[in-house]
Amino acid sequence: MKHAKAGPLLYGFLVAVLAASVFPLYYSFIVASKDNSVLGEKVPPLVPGGNLVENITRVFDTVDFWLAMQNSFVVASTVAISNVVLGTLAGFAFSRLRFKGRDTLFLLVLGTAMVPTQLGVIPLYMLMSDLDWYGTLQAVIVPVLIGSFAVFWMRQACEETVPYELIEAARVDGCSVLRTFWHVGFPAVRPQAAVLGMFTFMTAWNDFFWPLIVLDPNDSPTVQVALSTLASGYYTDYSLMLAGASLAVLPVIAIFVLLSRQIVGGIMQGALKG
Repeated sequence: MKHAKAGPLLYGFLVAVLAASVFPLYYSFIVASKDNSVLGEKVPPLVPGGNLVENITRVFDTVDFWLAMQNSFVVASTVAISNVVLGTLAGFAFSRLRFKGRDTLFLLVLGTAMVPTQLGVIPLYMLMSDLDWYGTLQAVIVPVLIGSFAVFWMRQACEETVPYELIEAARVDGCSVLRTFWHVGFPAVRPQAAVLGMFTFMTAWNDFFWPLIVLDPNDSPTVQVALSTLASGYYTDYSLMLAGASLAVLPVIAIFVLLSRQIVGGIMQGALKG
């Protein structure tokens, strides 16, 4: 079967999409490297200025940004690892293990995704208060250690990449369920697990609503709470705020670069099977 070659029109479209995706981030960096007078110019500047170091210094002088970055990294990495491990275990069980009530239980797990987050805020906040967890990172981490999306994602991955024949062969060789999962199931779904880890890390890193409620912005802020502090007040210093936003996006880019091969492999594998 012959595949159609990409023409200049397709490449031009892809370049335009890439430029449209990157330009907001680049323009944020431009504003972060200048003062607020740049916002009044009729023609938006495309060349960075010389105030980046000064604006970054003002970010750390205004809020405890190092603490916010550290807290967000602890929260996002813990949530990402937990969702990958628990989601893969649950997905493997729902996909390749036979037990009574499996399908019903899986539907109940999916049903939790239909409940709006706002409905659980008040009882969850009361629970955190009863546990004396207000202002602590575990109040942000524990409620999202596993999510329905992680279970669904990894179940579909196991359905597509882990054949029953390998499971039966491992059982014949005397492997326990956990050894079968570790030696047969997990290696097969590693690319999809990397994609899940990236998505979960990014979601936890960008979360603002729940950390704002349950954390003290002065003692234990996350990055998004710290950025909201930079944007508060009667006058919004966009150079200051976007300097902080430029710093906040660096860990997400770093994680993507580290996992890029696995992420692209997982996405392409799903595309080819589809």
